[in-house]
Amino acid sequence: MMMNNRMKSFGLVLAGAVSATVLWHVFDPATAATKADYYKQLNLFGDVFDRVRADYVESPDEAKMVEAAVNGMLASLDPHSSFMNAKQFDDMSVQTKGEFGGLGIEVTMENGVVKVVTPIDDTPAAKAGIMSNDLITKIDGTEIQGMTLNEAVEKMRGGINTPITLTIQRKEQAAFDVKLVRDRIKVQSVKFNIEADDIGYVRIASFSEQTQEGLEKALTKLRADMGDKAKGYILDLRNNPGGLLDQSISVSDSFLDQGEVVSTRGRHADETQRFSAQKGDLTDNKPVVILINGGSASASEIVAGALQDHKRATLIGTRSFGKGSVQTIIPLGTEGALRLTTARYYTPAGRSIQAKGIDADIVIEQPLPPELQGKNVSTEGEASLRGHLTNEGGGDESGGSSAYVPEDKTKDVQLKAAIDFLHGVKVVSNVKPAEAKPAATDAKSTN
Repeated sequence: MMMNNRMKSFGLVLAGAVSATVLWHVFDPATAATKADYYKQLNLFGDVFDRVRADYVESPDEAKMVEAAVNGMLASLDPHSSFMNAKQFDDMSVQTKGEFGGLGIEVTMENGVVKVVTPIDDTPAAKAGIMSNDLITKIDGTEIQGMTLNEAVEKMRGGINTPITLTIQRKEQAAFDVKLVRDRIKVQSVKFNIEADDIGYVRIASFSEQTQEGLEKALTKLRADMGDKAKGYILDLRNNPGGLLDQSISVSDSFLDQGEVVSTRGRHADETQRFSAQKGDLTDNKPVVILINGGSASASEIVAGALQDHKRATLIGTRSFGKGSVQTIIPLGTEGALRLTTARYYTPAGRSIQAKGIDADIVIEQPLPPELQGKNVSTEGEASLRGHLTNEGGGDESGGSSAYVPEDKTKDVQLKAAIDFLHGVKVVSNVKPAEAKPAATDAKSTN
């Protein structure tokens, strides 16, 4: 998810059963006729609400009815806008700090079930073999169909060391159960090591409040350990689902001396924001390779797009997920908060990534092990999500690609290609020309 970390406090509070004030601020109608239409719709909602309260077969929970109505309104906009009650808002705030309780998967909702965007490294979900594109159809035997995304996520969370069973539907396989044990998820956002004695390898798993600090420590240590023999750096963003916008800007800035990193454009022209790099490349201008795949989304795509447009990095791997929208968290007093899509973001060259993704400069696909051959391990990308925002530029909306990365580094052909490239070895696509995606030519809830 991509969230603008500057939380806007609009002071919108749900007061009572129906809040005309909230909807009025959202729509702000310009004509009397339009106002009359909105009031008529609000009256319809109020009539239905009162009828349910009076005549439903059982006494309904009024608070849940209002929350469901708000969630339904937001769900009609796009897959990433939603309402968070006070507890969910608190949980989200903890999550962005890089430590929370749960299973360790980034998920979205598709066709009434939960779809896995990517498991987070070294979490119960990753260790249990949960994969990108898996569909979670039941939680402890309870059907997810009919739940909201927030309700499903809440059900997957629980006390540390408590068991949970997920029913997984993987394409071309019969549904099967996976038993997990909840744990405290401490996301180590940045990991690093030296490859081949002279290449700094940095893996960013997600963009939390800890990411930039972790990156600076990693690059400082790698520079000191490699010294003058350093050939370059590999930034691994594969299966990174995104996170905080400001962290993606800071990470991009770490590899740039100047120039625009990203711009965000909202509904109105005066809402456009541009973010630029400050002088100071933390890699001393050494060559950089970025690894991406179908699980690289949102903040990952900002970094990959910025360094690609500035010709600061060569991208190796497969096309990214294609989530090019910004979600702003709007607190609603003590009632919770809105996660509302407020802008699209654009690379320095003006490319919109929404529903398209970032194409690798050198397309390298991972060969699948025997047990996965013939099975679909690709993410279908943002373009596959019902109600997704369209790409303003039009054209092909087909983001997403293979999200498989072998645990054994010796079998990781994308990593090997990056090492070879930095050693000056010619690297070519391992995909047939007719199937390869054209390289870019210009200068996307966790529980």
